[in-house]
Amino acid sequence: MTISVFDLFSIGIGPSSSHTVGPMRAANLFVDSLATSGLMNRVARVKSELFGSLGATGKGHGSPKAVLMGLEGETAEAVDIASMSDRLNRMRTENCLLLGGSHEITFNEDEDLLLYRKKSLPYHPNGLCFEALDADGESLLKRCYYSVGGGFIVDQDAAAGGSAQIVEDNTIVPYPFKTGAELLALCESNGLSISDIMLANECVRQTEDKVREGLLQIWQVMQECVVAGCQNDGILPGGLKVKRRAPDLHRQLRERMEMVMVDPLSATDWVTLYALAVNEENAAGGRVVTAPTNGAAGIIPAVLHYYTRFHLDHNSPGWSNDKVVRFLLTAAAIGILFKENASISGAEVGCQGEVGSACSMAAGALTEVLGGTPAQVENAAEIGMEHNLGLTCDPIGGLVQVPCIERNAMASMKAITASRMALRGDGTHFVSLDKVIITMRETGRDMRRKYKETARGGLAINVLELPVNITEC
Repeated sequence: MTISVFDLFSIGIGPSSSHTVGPMRAANLFVDSLATSGLMNRVARVKSELFGSLGATGKGHGSPKAVLMGLEGETAEAVDIASMSDRLNRMRTENCLLLGGSHEITFNEDEDLLLYRKKSLPYHPNGLCFEALDADGESLLKRCYYSVGGGFIVDQDAAAGGSAQIVEDNTIVPYPFKTGAELLALCESNGLSISDIMLANECVRQTEDKVREGLLQIWQVMQECVVAGCQNDGILPGGLKVKRRAPDLHRQLRERMEMVMVDPLSATDWVTLYALAVNEENAAGGRVVTAPTNGAAGIIPAVLHYYTRFHLDHNSPGWSNDKVVRFLLTAAAIGILFKENASISGAEVGCQGEVGSACSMAAGALTEVLGGTPAQVENAAEIGMEHNLGLTCDPIGGLVQVPCIERNAMASMKAITASRMALRGDGTHFVSLDKVIITMRETGRDMRRKYKETARGGLAINVLELPVNITEC
């Protein structure tokens, strides 16, 4: 099985890749199954059930709206975010849903959209099932899926067999690797960088021009997300009344632009801004790039903005494009190692799998574009994860807001520090990236369930003295 850079980086909506993007894609798959089975016209209603972490924190993470939009045929990449609220209101007031965008069926939210807070499916904490019923209430088709992090979806049969995808990608690539050691060996024996390895593998699927075009589109959306986050003021949805901070910080920094020349740490304020802007947009349900998840969506854009704003020669023709492409390719290579050998799902291994993985990816990518060797890239990636080990996923109120937004800013700075440490060395170090990935996986396995995206432990229960009324994002 091979994983593409475009599997790790995909355009979607907030606030969660596993709770919003994944469920929407699962609903899409179920609708596709109805269509290919010739059952669509016989469907009178669809029952949707969310289990485990999806049931426990799905409301705050926007899972209900994602499922309903997915059943209507919308995709996370293309759905019109501005129209979603009106469409959801229409479903609820008119008690109907347009299955696949055209076939009208009955919809009663109390009966057809169920969230089970304490009930789980067997193979993963993020489980959901769909059942299509005819006019007599007879079952036409039932399918269960698992949202395993980063928007990846696994069906019940693949999950039972231990597969990471519904249909395994058996594309033959010139430089296959599953471990960091294998990746470094490929670089050494072929005289290639990590981004060279990834680019060659991607070019089996499509032309190099298409790969570059796709990655620059990813970068464009990341930039647009930062701009939107700096402009959109107010209070984040959900009931916690968290105020957006990025617009105020942006105004402050613009008024003191000269401080970048005076205060050596002023650049870090901009990194903080970039991360806050992205994750506030994500928390508001805006358009983001899963990188590799929505909960950690701000780290790679923040570090890449740092590189393009503070390191590149802006007077050189095409100064950013190749470096941006290589940054994202390198980050994806590291992300693949986490996806293949551990997890990027907060519900499975805690926030170390989301923020920790993104920090590691950003650290390694920054190191490559700053001229680091593959060994230094691997060192930076290892440092980035090693110092996120044990990070719990304990969102207050089940919302991707506190501590998630600030956590992205902190991890962005940690990634930059990791890169600088690695670049000052020669690539030799005591703990390998492979060992730290294994340790992350084992730590996540040992972590108590209440610290893994259930909002039943840590800050989620110790900050709020009274229950908060969480509304859907």
